Amino acid sequence: MRHILMLLILSFLLSCNAEKKEQKLELGVYRADLLVSKTETLPFNFELKTVHSLNMFNAEEVIEVNDITYKNDSIFIQMPIFEGVIAAKIENNKLNGHFIIEGKDRIVPFKAEKKETRFDVSATSKANVTGNWETVFSPNIEADRYIAKGIFKQNGNKILGTFRTETGDYRYLEGVLNGNEMKLSTFDGAHAFLFTATVTDSTMNGMFYSGNHWKEPFVAKRNANYELPSANELTFLKEGYDSLEFTFPDANGNQISLSDDRFKNKVVVVQIMGTWCPNCLDESKYYVDYYKKNKNKGVEFVALAFEYAKTKEKAFKAINRLQEKIGINYPILLAQTGTTDKAKAQEKLPMLNHVLSYPTSVFIDKKGKVRKIHTGFNGPATGNKYLEFKTEFEGFLDLLLNE
Repeated sequence: MRHILMLLILSFLLSCNAEKKEQKLELGVYRADLLVSKTETLPFNFELKTVHSLNMFNAEEVIEVNDITYKNDSIFIQMPIFEGVIAAKIENNKLNGHFIIEGKDRIVPFKAEKKETRFDVSATSKANVTGNWETVFSPNIEADRYIAKGIFKQNGNKILGTFRTETGDYRYLEGVLNGNEMKLSTFDGAHAFLFTATVTDSTMNGMFYSGNHWKEPFVAKRNANYELPSANELTFLKEGYDSLEFTFPDANGNQISLSDDRFKNKVVVVQIMGTWCPNCLDESKYYVDYYKKNKNKGVEFVALAFEYAKTKEKAFKAINRLQEKIGINYPILLAQTGTTDKAKAQEKLPMLNHVLSYPTSVFIDKKGKVRKIHTGFNGPATGNKYLEFKTEFEGFLDLLLNE
């Protein structure tokens, strides 16, 4: 049903106004709104630099989009790495349409107009959320419950920060405290996150929206000393195993294994990831930079992609797009199509106790033995935690390389 609806929307945008003259959007700064519920909208800002390019903003993050096309009175904005596309009509320099992820059968109503503010503010903030927050999502449903750490900085009404979880972070969140009502949002072309909460100086009681397909409550309390469990202790090898084994294809149809000559007598980092995953994108950018600087020292990387694309052709298209956009020059192998279910992923790597997170990194020494498994990734939005990760990562690889 959803797939049919998407085709109808695209067909409508392309054909129903075929007699109208092609329109172009005016240059400038816009506020876009995604309708994530009957009452809540998720805002983000973008600046149209040319009629065919724009920059999207989330706090310090700037996402360059260079694939914008027009048809009659409609505009199509293709996300640069992820498959999401915005399809909208232009009327009086305003946009009305949808954000569409076809492979996931997801459609979110979208609108935009020229406006520089992300959230409207009508009241002085009644609290200051700067600091660390011990957080629980879905606190009353055991099967969905998970812990997190909120990290925020507030200046006046404006708030920047993120939530870290055991499996990664919610990337660059930007928002406001309007009286005692907090709203934070981010949109990166793959995920659309909105957090709303009623806050005091020591508590938060709120709701998290992921697009218009998922929402869950969360609670938080201020706790300056709160820390999440170590990311190096969550995933491990089952008893009786000391190494990792797999054979998966690359885009050329070659079957790649850790026993190949490329990896012999090398320190190897195996990246369990997906092209659809923003935390994986952050990690891949860092790994690309590290590999370029250190590949001659005897280190290799190999990524195992777990894709929701229903066919190998579509999955490899996404893999190739990711490799080209950020310059990945280590192999990305296709481990799974049709689902990103973590239990199914663990079936492909049965020596692991589980696959808890995309991404997960497995560190292998020169003798082929697994020395550490790191669950999740603390990206640049986490500030000092990202710097700590880089220091730990580089120090541990130096240790393995010098053995």
